[in-house]
Amino acid sequence: MPRDESFKVIDVDVHNEQSDAALVPYLPEPWRSRVASGGVGFAGSGYHSPVGVLRRDSVPPGGGKAGSDPDFMIEQLVNGYNVEYAILTGVVYNISATHDPDFAAAICSAYNDFLIEEWLGKSKAFKGAIAVATQDPALAAREIDRIGGHPDMVEVIISSAARAPLGQRQYHPIYEAAERNGLPVALHPGAEGAGSSTPPTAAGYPSRYIEWHTCLSQMFMAHLVSMVCEGVFEKFPKLKVVLVEGGIAWLPHIMWRLDKNYKALRSQVPWLKKPPSQYIREHCYVSTQPIEEPDNPQHLIDLFNMIDAENMILYSSDYPHWDFDAPTAILKRLSPEAKRKVFYENAKKLYRL
Repeated sequence: MPRDESFKVIDVDVHNEQSDAALVPYLPEPWRSRVASGGVGFAGSGYHSPVGVLRRDSVPPGGGKAGSDPDFMIEQLVNGYNVEYAILTGVVYNISATHDPDFAAAICSAYNDFLIEEWLGKSKAFKGAIAVATQDPALAAREIDRIGGHPDMVEVIISSAARAPLGQRQYHPIYEAAERNGLPVALHPGAEGAGSSTPPTAAGYPSRYIEWHTCLSQMFMAHLVSMVCEGVFEKFPKLKVVLVEGGIAWLPHIMWRLDKNYKALRSQVPWLKKPPSQYIREHCYVSTQPIEEPDNPQHLIDLFNMIDAENMILYSSDYPHWDFDAPTAILKRLSPEAKRKVFYENAKKLYRL
């Protein structure tokens, strides 16, 4: 079947990879010698995926990690699926699970320079996410200010693997810098349960990858409720937040429950001037992958209608991960207008592309 050239796509979660050695030229001492001799030591989640994390067919012809060759990514993803823009989210946000805040900040800065020099110029489709570590929000804010004006850097990305809920005031310098630079903040799963982060579920540490992967949405629920209740969106009224790779179906429940509790407990959050769900609708987006598609497709449409989802959802493929969602394979029951918003128009407006 010929490709529909009129169906344009903006993919908001594309994982470009790199070797540790690729970051060495962008690091100052003492970090350069440390990485050159021992590597970065990115923390994984601690949970083994029996199918692997990366798609085997996305390994570049010349070898290396899947997602590490810009030219092959252009061929397989950008040209293969008519992707007008691909937001490169990388994997460096995992550094937020390490203990050393100075090392984490240095790795993020090196990666951001690497991204600008070796990826963004390869295709006009490539746009970058500024990686910052949350261990020291002041250093993160400095990094956002350093390169926030670059025309191809369109957001800030942080990990959900944090030491405390991300609405708390110690993290506010990150949001202040993002708002100052006109950039949304993306929240992405990364290394929960490893290094210095909190457990990946409310009950503690699960035993297996299937449990960890299923429960990722718990982290997003906690961080989102924290952001609303701590007054992040009142304090930073222009800030937008993108919840990437955490699912969607949980969102109506959180909005209803938070609004219900706000009616009786609003004295605890006197800075809020609107129902919590209104802040979420006005400031937050969620990405499609991993989309929960029930046996009855109408059930998902019903969920979407509950939250005005066609104005809050952004398409993401999660390329080149094992659970990649092709734009031609998901959300086929949406109306043409809703599909245009989800796959293209919402992201175009958010990122000012």
